[in-house]
Amino acid sequence: MAEDRIGWGEAERAKIANHANNGSWTLIDRSHVPAGRAIVRLIWVYKRKRSGALKARLCVQGCAQVRGVDFDQTFCATMRPTSLRALAAMANSAGMRMRRWDFVAAYLQGELEQDEVVYCHAPPGYATT
Repeated sequence: MAEDRIGWGEAERAKIANHANNGSWTLIDRSHVPAGRAIVRLIWVYKRKRSGALKARLCVQGCAQVRGVDFDQTFCATMRPTSLRALAAMANSAGMRMRRWDFVAAYLQGELEQDEVVYCHAPPGYATT
């Protein structure tokens, strides 16, 4: 449907804006990529939420990366169980009910090691200049 195509485009632009606001990347010329390092592709992953909202996620096509060359560890940011218990206790003491929540662009808050760099092509459909 035409309205879905517009909605997906808006979801993509929102995600690109999150990356831009967070300073997630720096555009460089391909000639500056060190020899032997892969330039991985980015892909869009789309999801329609139960509420009907359209979400777009920009993901690294990880199957093109080589362990020990392009990365040496994996990590998924999640809340520690002790933090969740503390949050639940505070909500309970305030007489509040906990429901679900969503942290916009929480995955962008991670830090890379000082010399750690991931080289990616520009997102599909977006100019590199």
